[in-house]
Amino acid sequence: MLVKVAKDRIRKGMFVESVACPSLEFARRRFLVKTDAELAAIRATSALDVSINVQLGLDPDGRRPKTGKSTPPADMVRIEAVRSETSQSAMALRASLGSLAVGGSLDMADLSQAAEINAGIWSDNTVIALEVTRLKSKDETTYVHSLAVSGLMTLLARSLGMDEETTGILGVAGMLHDIGKLLIPNEILTKPGKLTDQERRLIRNHPEAGYHLLRSHPDLPPVVLDICRLHHEALDGSGYPLGLKKEDLSLPVRLSTVCDVFEALTAVRPYKRPWTSTEALDWMFERPQIFDRKLVIRLGSVLTDAPLQ
Repeated sequence: MLVKVAKDRIRKGMFVESVACPSLEFARRRFLVKTDAELAAIRATSALDVSINVQLGLDPDGRRPKTGKSTPPADMVRIEAVRSETSQSAMALRASLGSLAVGGSLDMADLSQAAEINAGIWSDNTVIALEVTRLKSKDETTYVHSLAVSGLMTLLARSLGMDEETTGILGVAGMLHDIGKLLIPNEILTKPGKLTDQERRLIRNHPEAGYHLLRSHPDLPPVVLDICRLHHEALDGSGYPLGLKKEDLSLPVRLSTVCDVFEALTAVRPYKRPWTSTEALDWMFERPQIFDRKLVIRLGSVLTDAPLQ
C-alpha cells in the first residue's frame, strides 16, 4: 500500500515509490533508502511529499512490514473461489478463441460479458488473482495469461480514469491480444530449451498473424486490432512487428505492453523462474526506452493499493 509522508519524515529502510517533484530534480523511483546521501538528496528537492510503499519497507512510524502470517480460513475460501472462477474462465476462453482460430464466428457480446466478469474478479481480489494466474499448466498458459493481461488492463484503465466503455473494450483486447499464438504449434510455445531461428521467427510473427485473423471480424473496435498487432512494440522503435516509435503508439497500446510484459515476467514458465512484482516493475521502470514509465508506476500503485484483506 502507498502512503504519502512529508519529505522530512523519510528515513533509511523506507521504500520510495516516487518523490513529488520534477524528474530533473530527482529522477529515482522505486528504491529502498539505504544511505544518508539518498536522504539528503530527497530533502534537497522542492517536493513536499514522498510516496512510500509500506509493504516493501518501513511505515511512517518506523514499523517493518508484517510477514509470516498464516492465511486465515476466510482467505483460503476466497483463494479457492478465485482459482475455480479463473479455471472456468480459461476453459470458456479456450473454446471461444479456439473457434476463432479455425475461422469461427466472433460474438462481441459474449466476449464483453466474459471480460466484465474477469474484470470483477481482478477488481475484488487483485492480489489473489495475481497469485493464482502465476501458476499455469502448459495447456492453459496462453488462456490464463490472456485473462491476467485482460484483468490488469482493466485495473490500469480504471486507475487512469478511463470510462467504462473504453475499459470494457480494453478488457476484450486483453483476452484477444495473443490469439496469434494459437496458430503456433504448442511444442514450440512451451519448449523449455533454446529456440531455433525459425521457431523464434514463428513466435515473433504471432502479433501479425493474430491481427490478420481478427481484422476479418468487423464487430471488433480498431483499438482491439491495434493491441493485438502492436503489443510487442517499444517506445524507441526496437519492438516488432512494425518497429513503431512512441509517437505512433496510442495510450491503450502502451498500456497493453506494460501489462503483457509484467504478467509474462511474473508468471511461472518452463524456461524461467517467476520474478516478483517488485523485480518486474523495477526492471521495466529502468527501461524507459521501451516502456511508458508513468504507466509502470501506475501499475505498481494499483497492485500495492490492493492488499489481501
